[in-house]
Amino acid sequence: MILLSLMHIGFPRYFKWEIELKKVSLINKQLMEVHTFFVAFTVFLMGILCMISSNDLINSMLGRRISMGFGIFWGLRLFIQLFGFSSSLWKGKTFETSIHFLFTIIWIYFTISFLILFL
Repeated sequence: MILLSLMHIGFPRYFKWEIELKKVSLINKQLMEVHTFFVAFTVFLMGILCMISSNDLINSMLGRRISMGFGIFWGLRLFIQLFGFSSSLWKGKTFETSIHFLFTIIWIYFTISFLILFL
């Protein structure tokens, strides 16, 4: 998750935000930038929590509840991966299809890994 959060640093360049976000209002541009930062920061903190408190996440009721929240978070992210993005963004494009499937597998892994702790 820490690596995933750090990948967000490259988003502006990869997605050409300097060009793309000129087309939107200032509030939309700043919302995109701020929300991307806070999603990345949240995922970073999840990764840190898993690294330094994995025993608590597994063995305490509070930890299992936090894990359930993480599982719901990643489950919703998986849902959006499958149903929120148009398949025209990746179908027929080798790199984009590979990334789509890679992240689908990652979201499945995160979802199951966290939700199984709550059971």
